[in-house]
Amino acid sequence: MQAVEPRLTAFEADLALISDAALRGGEIAMRYFGRKPDVWMKPGDSPVTQADIAVDTYLRETLRAARPDYGWLSEETVDTPDRLKTERLFVVDPIDGTRAFIDKRDTWCVSIAVVEKGRPLAGVLACPAKAEFYSAALGGGAFLDGTGLSIRETDASPSIAGPKTMVDAARERFPDLRTVPYIPSLAYRLAMVAAGRIDATFVKPRSHDWDLAAADLILTEAGGGIRAREGGSPFYGGVSPQHGSLVAGGPYLLDRLSDILIRQDA
Repeated sequence: MQAVEPRLTAFEADLALISDAALRGGEIAMRYFGRKPDVWMKPGDSPVTQADIAVDTYLRETLRAARPDYGWLSEETVDTPDRLKTERLFVVDPIDGTRAFIDKRDTWCVSIAVVEKGRPLAGVLACPAKAEFYSAALGGGAFLDGTGLSIRETDASPSIAGPKTMVDAARERFPDLRTVPYIPSLAYRLAMVAAGRIDATFVKPRSHDWDLAAADLILTEAGGGIRAREGGSPFYGGVSPQHGSLVAGGPYLLDRLSDILIRQDA
């Protein structure tokens, strides 16, 4: 009798799809990395390179061909309201950390998530310049290169990243906290929390779905989370992809740092 292979769940199938696409996207980006790609500025004084566009084009064509009923939201694709009519949505940043990419630093990644009803179901970060690959599916745990991830919790001298004003405010509660040097890629910074390399990070206002969604799921599946000023988790795939102040970390630090968001925005 021929063995019957177990069928993948929808989450696992999507995770396999976006994993392959992100790895391939990372290979495309590496063709330009360190080779002075063309750079121009978008509205809001944000840089974009020909590598961003090449990766975005590949991902859009590949993923939408595989899941034509899914919506599409990417930093480098003009947004349309059509995505609001879909049940599931690809949320993509072809290169998160473009400034690092331009400066030949390795802290950038290809970020892809599948989102449904405001929350990510599968998410990956391919970080080819660091030879790292992060992945998670809802309820299936988070992994770095196949090894399970778990946040660390500390109440003595936590390492906290983010805007200086927020980190300074956190010193009132944690006088011995350790600051973290600037990390250009927000997605990678959140993955560092998931991997236990840092304890928490603040996120300044005006981050976007594509910066957050994949890393949010990886962090959540590692035992942490992201909290908004209003107290809940970010909602992805809404009319506006933009978010206010956020804090990310494990439950202990989230409970003790969330009030800083309210004070900063007051």
